[in-house]
Amino acid sequence: MMNTKALEKVALTIRALSIDAIQKANSGHPGLPMGAAELGAILYGELLRHDPADPEWPDRDRFVLSAGHGSMFLYSLLFLSGYKDLTLEDLKTFRQVGSRAAGHPEYGRVGGIEMTTGPLGQGIATSAGMAIAETMLAARFNTATWKIVDHYTYAFVGDGCLEEGVSSEISSLAGHLKLGKLIVFYDSNKITIDGSTELSFTEDTAKRYEAYGWQVLRGSMYDFEEIARLTKEAKAETTKPSIIILQSIIGKGSPHKQNTADIHGAPLGAEEVAATRAELGIPGDFYVAPEAADYFTAKQVEWKQTREAWIAEFEQWSKENPSKRAEWDFFYGKTCAPAALPTFTVGDKIATRSAGNKALGAIAVANANLVGGSADLKGPNAVGFKAPVYNADERGGRYLHFGIREFAMAAISNGILLHGGLRAFCSTFMVFSDYLRPALRLSALMKLPVIYVFTHDSIFVGEDGPTHQPVEHLASFRIIPGMRVLRPADAEEAAEAWVMAMERLEGPTILALSRQNITVFAKEDPDWRHTIRTGAYIVKKAAEKPDVIVIATGSEVGIALEAANKTADKRVRVVSMISRELFEAQPNAIQEMIVPKGVRVVTCEAGVKTGWERWAKPEDILSLDRFGESGPAAKVGEYLNISADALVKLINR
Repeated sequence: MMNTKALEKVALTIRALSIDAIQKANSGHPGLPMGAAELGAILYGELLRHDPADPEWPDRDRFVLSAGHGSMFLYSLLFLSGYKDLTLEDLKTFRQVGSRAAGHPEYGRVGGIEMTTGPLGQGIATSAGMAIAETMLAARFNTATWKIVDHYTYAFVGDGCLEEGVSSEISSLAGHLKLGKLIVFYDSNKITIDGSTELSFTEDTAKRYEAYGWQVLRGSMYDFEEIARLTKEAKAETTKPSIIILQSIIGKGSPHKQNTADIHGAPLGAEEVAATRAELGIPGDFYVAPEAADYFTAKQVEWKQTREAWIAEFEQWSKENPSKRAEWDFFYGKTCAPAALPTFTVGDKIATRSAGNKALGAIAVANANLVGGSADLKGPNAVGFKAPVYNADERGGRYLHFGIREFAMAAISNGILLHGGLRAFCSTFMVFSDYLRPALRLSALMKLPVIYVFTHDSIFVGEDGPTHQPVEHLASFRIIPGMRVLRPADAEEAAEAWVMAMERLEGPTILALSRQNITVFAKEDPDWRHTIRTGAYIVKKAAEKPDVIVIATGSEVGIALEAANKTADKRVRVVSMISRELFEAQPNAIQEMIVPKGVRVVTCEAGVKTGWERWAKPEDILSLDRFGESGPAAKVGEYLNISADALVKLINR
């Protein structure tokens, strides 16, 4: 039997803690936690399969607060249910510098926070990635006897999440993939910052989700029995994701501000705090109802028993399936298995996207936990590999057809990484990274090792013209904290770049790959495969002290080599800088071995000059500070002065 009286006290405590933390901080969003406190109480008390004593338990249910502005909803529940990283003192320092209770939930700061949220819509999208990962791992590791992967993914969304375009992308795909273990609670309070949703949001959300192929359920935010029944109904539907629309009152309990936009994103104020306490029967500051504390103390015993029962099953499964257990340990071990990389010959002409595809194929064989796909560009991106396609009928597939949904694709990749047990890559044309940039930014913020394969990386895309020719994108990626950009210069570098991306665990990596064929060149550094991990190496040495050093990236390294060979009266060193930000992080001694001080430096990259000023004077930067042009690749390069002849003129200036 559900203890509804205790749950009422939990809901009261959520309201009390949220009111006071936000008031003390003089900043925050009280409307959501006050309006949805009952859902929080039953979700963390009765519905969620978790154990605060082990936030990393692999078979826990996942919960994502997509509407991350309502962070006190989550913080209150994590504190009450016993997650040790969060104390009452932390709540009292809500939104202060260094507080675990940051303004929006931050992944890694507190156990129980499954992802960083706040940018609306990304929570529901990322939760779908978690649900996909659950099905993939279940297909791989469960047996007829044991279900060691068997959990649900829940998300909590508001009107804002469903207005953002990414929610449409992901909801369409989740319905298509029949993610029956994805359950979304929708806080339907019809209020946003500017006022009533009637100002801009009058669609029939239920019909929209029915059209996506979801099960749509409706109920009240304030009826515990109904929420439990609806969740049970959602779990019973195994071929559709479910959205449970809960009618609610934003800021419920505030006598003068509830059901208004005033309570969405601002403290109640001292007078309204006092009035609300009187209305709800809250006796004082940061009140925790004894009944709520006792309720969760008892629940902690139950949760521990549930987790320990799973551990016992897991150990028995391990004894009966030693090969699967070994694979499990590898999947969760955060290591990269060495692969039999393809070999190339000097003089071969091959696009780095094609060479990357050969490397991907080898790495995927050695690393069975690598999954991923493309936004409807499997062929042009060259990211296909020998593995079944993941779909509603083949949960053991490893290749995902994301469709033309770049934003959802990147958010799903984040979710797969956050779930654990799998590595993920995703791919599109570099210019279309603009569609997914918010999720890419969260990859970096959460330090997730998502691999982004961006092909067609320059004006040498050619005939598709300036709409498809990225010029500012490399610079924009490099300024994202924690992002690593690898732009290989030939097929050999492309294969090594894939390994470097797989080896990196502390953040995302972008592989910037060419559409056009590039000639494999000789490398005068005999240990270049090691040196490249500094971010740069010497391709053509010229002399101990050259007259000019040309630093180039990607396909422009070939241009630099051609130019160096045409410059007879100067000793020209050519450096391939596969990762500028990685090289710039090296100690000075390493940098000066490759780019010694006192030597003139010229740079060459088919993009904007931004950032290259660190290495060369503005007049020594061969760059492109305009949009591209339509035409055959070589002709475009000549027209825009990104060519060996243009570089020779610059060297001889």
